[in-house]
Amino acid sequence: MRFNLPTQAAVVLYALIWAYFGVSHLLHAQEMAPMVPVPGGAFWMYFTGIGMLLACIAFIGNIWAKAAGYGLALMLLCFIFMVHVPSMMKGNMMAPVSILKDLGLAAAAVIVGNIRPIHQQTRQ
Repeated sequence: MRFNLPTQAAVVLYALIWAYFGVSHLLHAQEMAPMVPVPGGAFWMYFTGIGMLLACIAFIGNIWAKAAGYGLALMLLCFIFMVHVPSMMKGNMMAPVSILKDLGLAAAAVIVGNIRPIHQQTRQ
């Protein structure tokens, strides 16, 4: 596969979105902690924030990008089932939107994770 500038730009943009989410989780962990449905809310905000930043670095640097993509997708599926589905069951009308958003982001994470190793092989 040859180098494709639009694809590379899309991967970098996707990664930078995760950098923003990661920094946001780190800076606002205490405020966001009540949304976490398990004990240790602030810890989980820091943990996921660091994970998001590591995914960004992996995607841009093309280092362990596949593992980062699948890990990010798994994290998003956990968000769906632990945060958004219970919220939907309580009548939150925006929960289905959050579920669809996170499903789309998870699908993109898998795609990015799968295409990055291909691009790395072609550079040699």
